[in-house]
Amino acid sequence: MKRTRKLLLAAILVLGLLITAVGCSSSDQPGGDPAQSSDTGQNEVFKVGLECGYAPFNWTQLDDSNGAVPIQGTQEFAGGYDVEIAKIIADGLGRELVIVKTAWDGLVPAVQSGTIDAIIAGMSPTAERWKTIDFSDHYYKSDLVMVVKKGSAYENATSIQDFSGAKVTAQLNTFHYTVIEQIEGVEKVPAMEDFPAMRVALESGIIDGYVSERPEGVSASTANPNFVMVEFAPGQGFEASDDDVAIAVG
Repeated sequence: MKRTRKLLLAAILVLGLLITAVGCSSSDQPGGDPAQSSDTGQNEVFKVGLECGYAPFNWTQLDDSNGAVPIQGTQEFAGGYDVEIAKIIADGLGRELVIVKTAWDGLVPAVQSGTIDAIIAGMSPTAERWKTIDFSDHYYKSDLVMVVKKGSAYENATSIQDFSGAKVTAQLNTFHYTVIEQIEGVEKVPAMEDFPAMRVALESGIIDGYVSERPEGVSASTANPNFVMVEFAPGQGFEASDDDVAIAVG
């Protein structure tokens, strides 16, 4: 509950910044309503892109329970922290929230092309991403962990160096994949498209573990009793910048 409150409080701060920005842009058109289309007079939408597969930040479900929102073009719904933040921002802007399920690699191009208005998908504002899109202030910071199988040789690891010789991967085009090189003697398995794919690979023994952030590690180990989240002793974990382990709206 404390984590949820922190996320929602941060979302409200982000919302304030967005409302200010919209208010400034509307001053260029006297009498204009930023929440309405000048052509149709109808409420505009706030299109948010996310994977719908990175619990607890975002996931896919079959109904609208617990405040889930319909996913555009499907019969499915999206839930999670990111969706709750998107709802708050959309309400503040006076726009209808539309969730656009988008593959991780497609999120930045989608916001660049205008296919979506924002990325709220557990994305870190890394220096590389700042070169192509803008970000809000951070609304969450986390720690890097490993997810392994229960009963494996790595279940009781306390240092990343305990994974020497292990088959380790992470999601494609994330900084998670780059930090694997900090493990001496690791077998770096090719990056995978998304977290569901990594969970399948872990369950089947293709990999010994994957790099994640604590919220996803908690979610994965809670959903599957065969998985264990490994946290590291101080000074024994992965080295990463504040921006790398932060999450913001893109």
